[in-house]
Amino acid sequence: MNLPNYFLADLPPEATLSAALVGEACQTLKRNRERYLAHRSTHGLVKVLTEVARNWLSPEYALRRLALERGPATTGFSRPTLARGLDAFFRQMTPEACQALLEQDLGYGLRLDEMVSSEAERKSQRASLATGPELLVHIAAGNLPSPTLSAVVLGVLVRSAQFVKCASGTSLVPRLFAHSLYEAEPKLGACLEVAEWRGGNGDLETALFHEAACVTATGSGETLAAIRPRLPARVRFLAYGHRVSFAYVTGGMLNGLSARKVAGQAAADVTAWNQQGCLSPHVIYVEHGGAAPPDQFAELLAEELERREETEPRGELPVEAAAAIASRRAFYEVRAAHSPDTRHWCSRNSTAWTVVYEADPRFQVSCLNRFIYVKCVKDLGEALQNAESVRGQVSTVGLAAPEDKARALATELARWGVARVCRLGQMQEPPLPWRHDGRPALEDLVTWTDWEM
Repeated sequence: MNLPNYFLADLPPEATLSAALVGEACQTLKRNRERYLAHRSTHGLVKVLTEVARNWLSPEYALRRLALERGPATTGFSRPTLARGLDAFFRQMTPEACQALLEQDLGYGLRLDEMVSSEAERKSQRASLATGPELLVHIAAGNLPSPTLSAVVLGVLVRSAQFVKCASGTSLVPRLFAHSLYEAEPKLGACLEVAEWRGGNGDLETALFHEAACVTATGSGETLAAIRPRLPARVRFLAYGHRVSFAYVTGGMLNGLSARKVAGQAAADVTAWNQQGCLSPHVIYVEHGGAAPPDQFAELLAEELERREETEPRGELPVEAAAAIASRRAFYEVRAAHSPDTRHWCSRNSTAWTVVYEADPRFQVSCLNRFIYVKCVKDLGEALQNAESVRGQVSTVGLAAPEDKARALATELARWGVARVCRLGQMQEPPLPWRHDGRPALEDLVTWTDWEM
């Protein structure tokens, strides 16, 4: 399947981008937004987005098939891993989820369409309208496609023209999603641009930032710090920096057959997107006192990861990433040989998966790609005490706990500073209305106009 050249990322590799070309593309996007998008109804946009999502969930959809055919070579994810990740994202894009997002962040589903009043506003005889930025620029991280797709969906809902800048060699899935929007409605696709170039191209990025009204960026602290001073003062900057996540399993969940079920849920979180991204666990804290002790849970997890490798292989890694795993494995092999407080399990003849059990509860940063730590603790307080080094940087905690204890544990995690608590097994599947890094997704993008009636 040959894609038409609708977007800059569709141009052949030998094509050269210039600052003038980027600037002209931005100006065209703004004109198209005013003609085709700015005055669209929320209902109509939600209908288009959810129809596109249904297309992507169909195994026969041509653009999905292309993503799964070409994706492993360009993303590093195996076909089953990529398929699972796309399904998890597009399943969340329903009319009900879009409505929940609009009402949660803006108070009313029609807040972007017309002046409306909340109960508090009516008492003071006021109404308000939310408006998205004229041109929304996304600087994509490139390690996962789903955050970029989510950013584009939010931009469509707030009726912004959008320019998605991908890192070199990472534009395939965002580009195919852009084509699916163009295919569903060409006028909507004309308000979106996708391009890729190596980061740090000052001329191109200066031209891009000059035209932007709002810039979102995902990346390391160094990347975000380099972007901020280059933006004009009038440009809003939404930065999403490095975060880590972990899981917590109460002892009461490890009785009888439930221990293997919980291990399967943990394996789902470890294998999703190969543990890449801020939502994947580095450590699984397990309470002792259950029928299955923490080291036995680690062994069950290893068995689950081995099974999943047969149906959802991790895929090939760059040499340096595989070497990092091999080096760390060797370290824990030596430690396990000399200490009963350390055990480890790993895939044979490959670096596909690794489980390390340690009695030492200190938080450890994983080298990812299905390398997971299991740590023993007496309670959540001990786990949080030992995760103090990453306090303020924790995105998600996957929780396996009885219903009568889950609320109290979630409250304790929230007060400690965790932005999101979810059931174990769903860490890499946030719902559409989730608050990324604890911030409202739509409300961060819009500006408000109050009408004092």
